[in-house]
Amino acid sequence: MRIRLIVLGILLGFASGSSAAQDDGKYLTILGDCSGCHTAEGGQPYAGGRALKSPLGTFYTPNITPDRETGIGNWTTDDFWRALHDGISRSRGHLYPAMPYTHFTMYSRADSDAMFAYLQSLPAVANAPPKNKVPFPLNVRFLMVFWNALYFHRGAYVPNPAKSAEWNRGAYLVTGPGHCGDCHTPKNWLYADKAELALTGNIIENWWAADLTADPREGLSGWSKADIVDYLKTGRNEHLMVAGPMAGVVAQSTSKMHDDDVAAIAAYLKDQPPRIKPVPIAEPSRAVMAMGRTQFRAHCQDCHNYDGTGVPRRYPTLDGAPTVQSRDPTTVIRIVLSGQKPPAISARPDDKPMPAFAEKMNDEEIAAVATYVRNSWGNRAPPVSAKQVSDLRKKLAQKESE
Repeated sequence: MRIRLIVLGILLGFASGSSAAQDDGKYLTILGDCSGCHTAEGGQPYAGGRALKSPLGTFYTPNITPDRETGIGNWTTDDFWRALHDGISRSRGHLYPAMPYTHFTMYSRADSDAMFAYLQSLPAVANAPPKNKVPFPLNVRFLMVFWNALYFHRGAYVPNPAKSAEWNRGAYLVTGPGHCGDCHTPKNWLYADKAELALTGNIIENWWAADLTADPREGLSGWSKADIVDYLKTGRNEHLMVAGPMAGVVAQSTSKMHDDDVAAIAAYLKDQPPRIKPVPIAEPSRAVMAMGRTQFRAHCQDCHNYDGTGVPRRYPTLDGAPTVQSRDPTTVIRIVLSGQKPPAISARPDDKPMPAFAEKMNDEEIAAVATYVRNSWGNRAPPVSAKQVSDLRKKLAQKESE
């Protein structure tokens, strides 16, 4: 009887350790937003197939469920570690940086093993994602050897001894698992981060990923640490409502992070200096501003108020808004064209989506109203042209037809 109890205790200990590893692994996948990328719209969690479009082509995320035919059921812990740490897949060979191994290399081996244990505990889903649509010669994976030699730096995060523990935790999360720079850092012609412009904004999937530095107009200078925490946890704050791909990041990742981790991210971001040099901004014409004011009063004033103050946590403030004043107007134009839904994670029964105005205003009128809100109430940003509106309208129409 005693021997049976000892054996049972050992087995329960193994089970408890396995469960703890899976719990840790689940949280680590939340930090990396793995579900957000590896789940196609309407698809099974982690079964892959989501299309990631870039100037270099379209990449489809792989199935990372434990299915043995189409997923990673045949992988070992060493295989998984090599993919995260070195950017080399057991089944695909050299990975493209669409998979953010350049950031995930900061995961420790223990973290990698915990993540693998969690993924292996999920239901196996048979799903073979489409093949990447990448033109020659970029489809030759071996070329990544040279890209990695130039831009990939393997290894763990090195703490900055001059900064606090909270700051260093935030730096690790932003530059490591959170891979914020993948969207928010501009790229060079080889689609590598421009390190000197880290987190200063970038175009991603026909959205402008905002400047996350302390830039006084485009960045987070006017946001408090609490504002950043609020935004990452709920998708809205006193200034702004989440839109575009960031809505998925909030829903699948940042809203599920521990409060101290989100606070650490906020502490790090609030300490990032502006990196974009100010340039002279052309004054919009009086005719354009007059047309924009007319369109604003007809379509926007009821929600955003005549002075652009909006309704905090309900209708975003336009006065002083970083997104409104961004050097690239893509997000502003897109929201006017397509509208915007309140974030599902913090939606209330009486929330109303912003309507789409693609059919109510022509390109010139949308350009004028965008220019107006970007240059009123103290705002200052480059004027928007009708061509910019037309180009984005065509891109969005093409995306819908695919």
